[in-house]
Amino acid sequence: MGSSSLLPATSASAYSIGVLVFALCFMFHVPNAAAGVTRHYQFDINLKNVTRLCQTKSIVTVNGQFPGPPIFAREGDRVVVKVVNHVQNNITIHWHGVRQLMSGWSDGPAYVTQCPIQTGQSYTYNFTITGQRGTLFWHAHISWLRATLYGPIIILPKPNVPYPFTKPYKEVPMIFGEWFKADTEAIINQALQTGGGPNVSDAYTINGLPGPLYNCSAKDTFKLKVKPGKTYLLRLVNAVLNDELFFSIANHTLTVVDADAVYVKPFETDTILITPGQTTNVLLKAKPYYPKASFVMAARPYVTGQGTFDNSTTTGILEYISPSSVKNTSKLPLFPATLPPLNDTSAATNFTKKFRSLASKQYPANVPQNVDKRFFFTVGLGTNPCPKNHTCQGPNGSMFAASVNNVSFALPTTALLQAHFTGQSNRVYSPYFPYYPIHPFDYTGNNTINNTNVISNTTNLVVLPFNTNVELIMQDTSILGAESHPLHLHGYNFFVVGQGFGNYDPINDPAKFNLVDPVERNTVGVPSGGWVAIRFRADNPGVWFMHCHLEIHTSWGLKMAWLVLDGKLPNQKLPPPPADLPKC
Repeated sequence: MGSSSLLPATSASAYSIGVLVFALCFMFHVPNAAAGVTRHYQFDINLKNVTRLCQTKSIVTVNGQFPGPPIFAREGDRVVVKVVNHVQNNITIHWHGVRQLMSGWSDGPAYVTQCPIQTGQSYTYNFTITGQRGTLFWHAHISWLRATLYGPIIILPKPNVPYPFTKPYKEVPMIFGEWFKADTEAIINQALQTGGGPNVSDAYTINGLPGPLYNCSAKDTFKLKVKPGKTYLLRLVNAVLNDELFFSIANHTLTVVDADAVYVKPFETDTILITPGQTTNVLLKAKPYYPKASFVMAARPYVTGQGTFDNSTTTGILEYISPSSVKNTSKLPLFPATLPPLNDTSAATNFTKKFRSLASKQYPANVPQNVDKRFFFTVGLGTNPCPKNHTCQGPNGSMFAASVNNVSFALPTTALLQAHFTGQSNRVYSPYFPYYPIHPFDYTGNNTINNTNVISNTTNLVVLPFNTNVELIMQDTSILGAESHPLHLHGYNFFVVGQGFGNYDPINDPAKFNLVDPVERNTVGVPSGGWVAIRFRADNPGVWFMHCHLEIHTSWGLKMAWLVLDGKLPNQKLPPPPADLPKC
């Protein structure tokens, strides 16, 4: 298999055993031909009783697994996934970070590219992995169902193409998630009804396991067993609903080599910051000797907002496989992990600034050097008035809302892409999303604006001609307190050409942009009280969702969509929808 021996290390987690079985099947069915192959999967959406924190509850799963099964593919492979819905909830699946070139019908966000898959119905997603290798993930993209519906997408290089870094001995997916004792659908429904903040999770998890710091969870601990001197590739995914996370392993340094399925210039770090929607591949080099100790792996939130959050820590254990001469390993010392303070924005900033594209001849950074259209989006929280005869739990008796350029996006009841493709966009959406804030103000100053109300119930899109070079500045606002926002763009990778704190300066800040080797991502954190600048070429026709990956902010309206028109050539036009596309 050359560069891609894909065997996860042994762990106590049944999830890892499942990944191992998938990996073995994958390894023995890899052809030597350089051309991509088609890989078929079936996702049966069903209920499963799962016990965590001394409590059993029924959760929505794929194939009865939590987390869900991995998707394995090589760059250039076609992936076909039949999703069959056996539960009462409406379902869609999003293949987070997959470019979906000319396959917008398979992107998955409900009421954007498709109507949901209803009970007893099915839909087959069909897409090709183009120009990507690394780790992505899939998750439900309707309401808050991604709390339990998620799993990794593991993309290997083409056959006989090596990694541009040390070949790992083994590869291990590690997915950060959350566990809620309550039903997450009830949580978000209550929050939207009352206008207040939602109840927070009861635990964070690693591969579905909370770890020993939580009640009766010692047995539910992810264990990573390693051999001295070996190098392991950890495929990190943040599938958490509402929190960015710091992660570290006691007494070990990690080397970052890949972000959002794009190679980066390797750099060493003791701590990882990973936002919801982001993936990061890191190399873990085990100590060259048996250390006679075990080491804690820990993740806890990075917090910038004013609201409540789950102030807890999930932990796993890094264990070294002992030589035969060591008989008793039960009383080994356990070294604790060190993490930055919860609100350590300087640690977060120092980490994110280390990312650079590989920008090599083989893996170039094709940053748009010229810009056709410039956009300036404010992103942040606001409020809406409380309806009459209604008690609301938002600030000063209002209802929380969130917006982009003061527009709180309302999802239609017809899928946007279908409305566009069939020419029936009237009364579904407007093509007049504002390029700049409607009412400019001191975005990050104190007492920035007296009226915190946002405009709601509008469905506005930005329309882009094919191949438009876009520059987008996303500016955090401090209307209800500055806060970091991980923004995810569907259908595209983008280059993060600049970022800073305070208000963006259109005169002086562009001179500092990195147009040589900026990191290429699909999800980026807008800094708390700051701004980020991205560029991308709109070369993929369709309707593409962009939203904050903090799920509550998306529920409150911090989202919008880009409509990219067809090009003139046949291979620049979105094909017709598949016959089994769900109907609304």
